[in-house]
Amino acid sequence: MFAALITGKNKVEMIEFPDPSPASSGVVVDIAYCGICGTDIHAYQSGAPYNPAICGHEWSGTLSAVGADVKSFSEGDRVVVAVAPACGQCAPCRAGQADRCFVSFMSALGRDAMAPKHGGFAPRIAVSASRIVKTNPALNDIQAAQVEPTTVAFHAVRRSGIRLGDIAVVQGAGPIGLGAMQWVKAAGAGVVIVIEPNEQRRAIALELGAHYAVAPGAAADELVKELSHGLGADIVYECVGRPFAVQSAVDLARRGGSMCLIGLADQEASISPVQWLMKEISVTAALAYNHEEFETCMGMIADGRFRTEPLHSLTIGLAGLDASLADLASGTSTNMKILVDPRI
Repeated sequence: MFAALITGKNKVEMIEFPDPSPASSGVVVDIAYCGICGTDIHAYQSGAPYNPAICGHEWSGTLSAVGADVKSFSEGDRVVVAVAPACGQCAPCRAGQADRCFVSFMSALGRDAMAPKHGGFAPRIAVSASRIVKTNPALNDIQAAQVEPTTVAFHAVRRSGIRLGDIAVVQGAGPIGLGAMQWVKAAGAGVVIVIEPNEQRRAIALELGAHYAVAPGAAADELVKELSHGLGADIVYECVGRPFAVQSAVDLARRGGSMCLIGLADQEASISPVQWLMKEISVTAALAYNHEEFETCMGMIADGRFRTEPLHSLTIGLAGLDASLADLASGTSTNMKILVDPRI
């Protein structure tokens, strides 16, 4: 069996692995679709060492084998990838901080004891049974493959402390930004403004319910001031994942406002601490998600409160992964969420 791995700058290789078999507490999943994530794109651009276990971590599929000690799943079950639930034994769990469980966090990073040797850019994958959640039966496989990034955005907005009626700005209209925007609306924001340079992505933002979608620059700054009567946004979600965007998020916030950091910048960011101090900015940051959030997200996709269809722009086979990564890394791509179907 061959799996695709990002092995260097602008480099994807097909690596041969033995056909997987389940550990006693594990399962084997036949992959239906695996999404290309922003972390995959950053790794492709930078060439920095990239953990093979998370090279393709947004997948859905069907169980084809179940370990002897697994009782809650059966062959044929449709599943999505998640993080392990809280263990109840580590120091954070014993301190009553199950949402900070070390075991769960290590599984999100692909550094747990049963981390696979490759990700979901493959026909099959063997993982711990704790890492999967049964797919909501109302979801099709394409929707199911987008549950993981949907839950990333859900977790961030849930942590951010947004209040009913807030003026919210979302910087960046990639899959995570548009996901955050939908959850911000679901949470009761009064006005939602999306700032995004790509015209096509701005159009999708409006289709998904943003009140305004504008290009970055002076016009966006003036729009935020106008809508907030000169105060600035109540809360700004940074979903660009570039160093410059960290300070620009604070620039858009009002005094006493909030900034939620979601985008993962892989370089140092220059900020103006005096402005953060003078504005008394509250900051939250969000990485990954909690196990129990997956079922909540699937339910809200199923009932139509979150829409995945406009986000999915292209499906490719494993042979097209290199070209698609190059396209997404170019900064001029017309694609949004690209799904890899290893059966093609």
